[in-house]
Amino acid sequence: MFEKVLIANRGEIACRVIRTCRRLGIHTIAVYSEADRGAQHVRQADEAWPIGGPRPDESYLRGDAIIEVAKRSGAQAIHPGYGFLSENTGFSRACADAGVVFIGPNPESIEAMGSKAAAKHLMAKHGVPLVPGYDGDNQDSAFLAEQAHKIGYPLLLKPSMGGGGKGMQIVRSDAEFPDALGAAQRVAKASFGDPAMLLERYVEHPRHIEFQVFGDKHGNVIHLDERECSAQRRYQKVLEETPSPFLDDARRAAMGAAAIAAAKAVNYVGAGTVEFIVGPEGDFHFMEMNTRLQVEHPVTEMTHGIDLVEWQLRIADGEPLPLAQDQVRSRGHAIEARLYAEDPDHGFLPSSGKLVRLQLPHPSPHVRLDGGVVEGDTVTIFYDPMIAKLIVWDADRPSALQRMREALAACEIVGPKSNVAFLERLVRHPTVIEHRIDTGYLDRHLDEFIAGEAEPETHTLFASATAALMHDERHINGAPADPHSPWNRADAWRIGHAGKRLVALAAAGHRHEIEAWGDAGNYRLRCDDATCAVEGAHWDDAILGARFDGEARRFDIRADASRVLLHDANGTRWRFERVPAFAWQASDSAAGNQIAAPMPGRIVLVKAKAGDKVEAGQELLVMEAMKMELSLKAPRAGAIETVSASAGDFVEADAVLVRFAD
Repeated sequence: MFEKVLIANRGEIACRVIRTCRRLGIHTIAVYSEADRGAQHVRQADEAWPIGGPRPDESYLRGDAIIEVAKRSGAQAIHPGYGFLSENTGFSRACADAGVVFIGPNPESIEAMGSKAAAKHLMAKHGVPLVPGYDGDNQDSAFLAEQAHKIGYPLLLKPSMGGGGKGMQIVRSDAEFPDALGAAQRVAKASFGDPAMLLERYVEHPRHIEFQVFGDKHGNVIHLDERECSAQRRYQKVLEETPSPFLDDARRAAMGAAAIAAAKAVNYVGAGTVEFIVGPEGDFHFMEMNTRLQVEHPVTEMTHGIDLVEWQLRIADGEPLPLAQDQVRSRGHAIEARLYAEDPDHGFLPSSGKLVRLQLPHPSPHVRLDGGVVEGDTVTIFYDPMIAKLIVWDADRPSALQRMREALAACEIVGPKSNVAFLERLVRHPTVIEHRIDTGYLDRHLDEFIAGEAEPETHTLFASATAALMHDERHINGAPADPHSPWNRADAWRIGHAGKRLVALAAAGHRHEIEAWGDAGNYRLRCDDATCAVEGAHWDDAILGARFDGEARRFDIRADASRVLLHDANGTRWRFERVPAFAWQASDSAAGNQIAAPMPGRIVLVKAKAGDKVEAGQELLVMEAMKMELSLKAPRAGAIETVSASAGDFVEADAVLVRFAD
């Protein structure tokens, strides 16, 4: 086994590889950018080396710098993680030339599958089912439009060298094709350095099911069953699970055999994933092969009781596969959700900033956490905004879904915006519970999963106020010398009349005032015209139990001097900021007269100029930020006074890009 391994990655996957290496007694070497000096993977590795500036092309994409660190540190092998250089043929070859083992497939396998077009030709030769389409070298726009018309609509545009859904566009008519092609080519050029596209007939309401494959240097290839990743938003996976409730034994066997055929076609060595599009009737078609470990690999590990990173290390060192195909056994059901710093209520814009509070469920045999940050760390603007992966396991799917609901309810993220509440609504939605979801469902019905401007019910406000009152009493009272003295009570006691306190809570720009009389778990509350008598309240910092107007109720609720976090009976998450009782004002905005950058990023396209008259909703600029392309549209109809950005400019968050005439 290797004695020293360099991890050519960052964040969650680097920390995950380090854990396995430490268990196996392998010395780990991390690399880091200027933005990651204090990152967790740097702290956890046995040694760490700087490799450049904060942007990926200045650091984690610099194969020459990483190989130089490997030579100087004495690393015998490099684990690329996923993303960055993990599927880079040139980097894999450079490792071999430097005498360092690349923990992954050989360069020829990566090259064969790196081009979607070439991969499809190869799969056709080996009898792997394909979707009709065009994958030729002629990339003339008019020719591609002609091919699209021949294939028929709906059509899927895909970057030939792409992955992760970046740049994909669904086109439904000849009229839509030119603009969609241009947008897809821009993303492909920026993300992969190659604007070449392939065209595929789009399968309506498809499922995304992938098979984990593994090959060794002795010619053995097996699969480790499937993962279903049909819950997606804009081709980005949101939930992953295994086994797929859609597959029966016969279809699973057929798809597994096709996955092995795909891997053998390229003499595959190491961990890989063969991805299929599956139609509503069960017909399946090869989509692509990822020649690396996948983000969702933990669900396979939890159901099969194996460590895929350990398998990678052992196979790269020349050992045979630990199992034959007939020895592969799956047990129970596992589900993974990705916790991101993003704002679902505002188009899932990536967020950044310091993690002021990061509270996650405790790991157990049923709950696993793979993360690359801890409380106090900063989510930067330069990389993927993932905070952690939350993986749950149980004996069957309904039990695993309940585990996921409980685990998400235990999460609290303060600082950057997060998608926790969105995930909670997702795992409670009938379409997910009944497993009727397809890859486009979230995009078609996103409003079903977004909180929007919903108002909290009165009982939610009363429960939140009760927890806030009990928190204040606990921390103000302390341990008074005379607990019976009225001067040591926090109930706003006054001579001659009952004391009144005011609890002010704010959420989604709305202020709620709850008047309160009483103390020690017994209160009379009033909010607007509604009243409530609270009796016998008990709160242990996590669970509140009390009688509300005589009805016993229980709430999952946490509170402190600055906020209240509550889950109601429907599992809806409410976060209230505690604001001053007698001074509060909602923020105002001049958004109607300007367009500002929602986050730091680079302007890639400017479609308007000073003096233009535009309509509400018209696209005026396109910017690229945190691995995604954002369309900035006119907030109203009117005339443009100034445009303050040009294509190629890097702009800071809140920078005014367009101003409208009054």
